[in-house]
Amino acid sequence: MKNFKIVPIAAATANAIRLSMRDNFGNDALLQLANGKGPCRQSLKPFKKGEDKRILFAYSPFSKPGLYAESGPVFIQAAAIESYSDVYHFPPEIKADKKNFPLSLIGYNENDMMVYTKQVGDADVDELIEKIFIERSEVAYMHARNAEACCFICAIERIS
Repeated sequence: MKNFKIVPIAAATANAIRLSMRDNFGNDALLQLANGKGPCRQSLKPFKKGEDKRILFAYSPFSKPGLYAESGPVFIQAAAIESYSDVYHFPPEIKADKKNFPLSLIGYNENDMMVYTKQVGDADVDELIEKIFIERSEVAYMHARNAEACCFICAIERIS
């Protein structure tokens, strides 16, 4: 059994954005044809450039305000889709494409304070996540981010 679980943007959050075309900060969301691979933060699958319609909006993965509770731009598919479900494995299409998805892992403690950062590089992200949760007891959860654009991809929860 893995010691972590991948958490995409919730379907309810994504559906609310699709219906209102406004984010939780009151900004208008932007519908556009994908000109990059993304990924979709609900399905955690890359977009097909020039084919998929996606929605850009501001998102904060934190549940309450805090010193590290930043928000940033993310994408979801414009059409309703299935949420990522293989939650005990990092999304394989993101994991396999290190060129388009260079990853960093940001660890936070129970008080939502940043306590750890690591660029994934050539490491196996699933193995690295497990290792961090084994070796760094102060890390309560992590965020996977694009190491170049710094945008949020998904949350990673510690499980026992």
